[in-house]
Amino acid sequence: MNLLKSIAYLLTITFLLTSCSQDDDVTILPLGDYENGFLITNEGPFQNGSGTISFVSDNYEVVNHQIFNQVNSSDLGNIVQSMGFNNDIAYVIVNNSQKIEVVNRFTFESIASITEGLNNPRYFVSSGGNGYVSNWGDPFDNNDDFIAVIDLATNTVTSTIPVAFGPEKLVIANNDLYVAHQGGYGQNNILSVIDVSANILESTIEVGDVPNSIVVSNNDIWVLCGGNPAFTGNETNGRLVKVETSDNTVIQSFDFLITNHPKSLTIDGSNLIYNLDGEVFSKEENSVSLPTTNIITGSFYAMTANDGKLYATDAGDFASNGTLRIFDLSTNSEIITIETGIIPGGVYFNN
Repeated sequence: MNLLKSIAYLLTITFLLTSCSQDDDVTILPLGDYENGFLITNEGPFQNGSGTISFVSDNYEVVNHQIFNQVNSSDLGNIVQSMGFNNDIAYVIVNNSQKIEVVNRFTFESIASITEGLNNPRYFVSSGGNGYVSNWGDPFDNNDDFIAVIDLATNTVTSTIPVAFGPEKLVIANNDLYVAHQGGYGQNNILSVIDVSANILESTIEVGDVPNSIVVSNNDIWVLCGGNPAFTGNETNGRLVKVETSDNTVIQSFDFLITNHPKSLTIDGSNLIYNLDGEVFSKEENSVSLPTTNIITGSFYAMTANDGKLYATDAGDFASNGTLRIFDLSTNSEIITIETGIIPGGVYFNN
């Protein structure tokens, strides 16, 4: 009897060791050629030619500026405005071409093209089974702007939500969609709040003139307003505003000088980072005043913080290839400068 028990024990141990060995041998297959790195949207020449998507590997050794074209043997179109993600899918907004190219974010193989129900599309976010895209409509008509609602299962525009003129950047916070109305070819000063459970406009919030960027922090939002530029004949100051999303009220507001027009708000941990007059500033969220000393020198077309680094694009002469400069935010020192496509407009991460 003891012998049988010993044999059974040995067989059990052998089975467990074999199973563990097999588990250790499991190979995790890569998701695609563009998994381990980040993406850059390049707008491309204005009104002619095509925008592109660049891929840069995590170690900065692989740089490819034509990944959509090379994978799908076709151009994206004009202008590549922005990109958004939903799980493994990327949605590339091509403004002048009035479409959204839907691709696998890791292989960049084409899945669909959304060409109906859009009119000057700008930016994309997703919530649940829907995507939301800001649309200017006719940029000279202030009464036809809208948010397109996209069924992500069928890649079709199923409805539209009319909003005030000039909708641009969008974020999801506290189960609502917040839309910054920069103003298109003009100037606006509000956020739209949209209930994504019913796809209806709930309210608007006045924040400051020309809200150009918006970030989420602890389920509340910060909005950077550039202020009316001098050429309007009605120059106004920039403003940094915090909105509490539980009741959609402005709970903090920091005014810049009337000639200061900040842009490109991004966030690194609890630090709000923005560009102003050729300098980059960082404000700790709990600080009671705006910073007076810069952390980096440079005037950038767009900025994005991620994992302790700042990714800042420079469009150069807007006709030839631009550059991306990457900074370590722990030391504010530059890590590397990488050439991009024409007019690099945004940096997007797979993590």
